[in-house]
Amino acid sequence: MIFDTHAHYDDEAFDKDRDALLMSLAAAGVGAVVDIGASLESTKRALELAGRYPFLYAAVGVHPSDSGELTEDDIWWLESVSGREKVVAIGEIGLDYYWEDVEHDVQKQWFVRQLELARKVKLPVVIHSRDAAKDTLDIMKAENSRDIGGVIHCFSYGKEMAREYLDMGFFLGIGGVVTFQNAKKLKEVVEYAPLDRLVLETDCPYLAPVPYRGKRNSSLNLSYVAEAIGALKGISAEQVEEATWENAKRLYRL
Repeated sequence: MIFDTHAHYDDEAFDKDRDALLMSLAAAGVGAVVDIGASLESTKRALELAGRYPFLYAAVGVHPSDSGELTEDDIWWLESVSGREKVVAIGEIGLDYYWEDVEHDVQKQWFVRQLELARKVKLPVVIHSRDAAKDTLDIMKAENSRDIGGVIHCFSYGKEMAREYLDMGFFLGIGGVVTFQNAKKLKEVVEYAPLDRLVLETDCPYLAPVPYRGKRNSSLNLSYVAEAIGALKGISAEQVEEATWENAKRLYRL
């Protein structure tokens, strides 16, 4: 059984066929999905989807690129919905220095604030970190994130950074990028990291694996990711799916 730990089915890319696609997942061996909030609006849509589909859960939070307009009232609202039955994490939160939409200091402020929220409501975090390796790690260490737990989504750094997060007890989210020919660094991380600390994710509609690179992604494509991980680990795709299913349940405390 496949567990997609990070999806965005609330995205407009799925407006035309969302229900049909989601209802097709079980037959393809996908047993659970977490829809991840990236803004206040997408968090509301994720909550709505989690209420509609038994196999779908929600994470609530605001992506760094959408953090510029955040207020304390918004944090209060996130806290108020975090206790809902199918909310399993605070996320995605973190730092993104690739897109210069929001000043770094503002991103840091709301990253710390959402880490504090996760600690308060006792939920794991889904961390987004792009081109911000040092600052992300420094903040997470300063905030004792080891005590919060969670996943580094779409892990994109090298083995040294992987070791830091593994030492903190975090899981690493692995998606379609591991199938790319030029993903040497990520493949080294997958070889290095213990299987019991890896989880599958799509980040759909983004980052579709080969042979669908560049097209709309969905949980239906995760078998390709499992195959790539299996090839790197010297085990079957089925073993990867089984292990990452159990890992995802531990990550989200299900």
